[in-house]
Amino acid sequence: MTVAPTLIFGWGNPSRGDDALGPLLLDRVEALLPDHPEWGAVDLLTDFQLQVEHALDLDGRERVLFVDASAATADAPYGVSAVAPARDSSFTTHALSPQGVLHVYEEVRAKPPPPCHLLAIAGEAFELGSPLSGGATANLEDALAWTCRWLSQPRG
Repeated sequence: MTVAPTLIFGWGNPSRGDDALGPLLLDRVEALLPDHPEWGAVDLLTDFQLQVEHALDLDGRERVLFVDASAATADAPYGVSAVAPARDSSFTTHALSPQGVLHVYEEVRAKPPPPCHLLAIAGEAFELGSPLSGGATANLEDALAWTCRWLSQPRG
């Protein structure tokens, strides 16, 4: 099986309002892929949460973008940060952080993971059954524009 050099991994729960921002961004990117062959091959992966098994999805990648909703970026539409492997408190739970996934990759593969970034999209409403908020909808569009620019950059 051939893997694309670029992986975008979005996670969140669509039943919890703005928590769906990660998977929603991937839906938007998927709709744009046919019109942007210059982005090259891109794999899109969604789930409710990051798990140990997701470390294997990093194999063969040149770059990875993790995408999640965040209540901590409320003063900006989104935040982007580099992600480095780290054994954190999530390592011993069912759900992992992106840093925890990278740590597992390093432990299992005995080599550094590919360059990874986290795109945290600001959300406001995370209650069960709530719809996507107006603010999160606007933030999603801003984050999509950033993602398109990121995909247009050379890999590596």
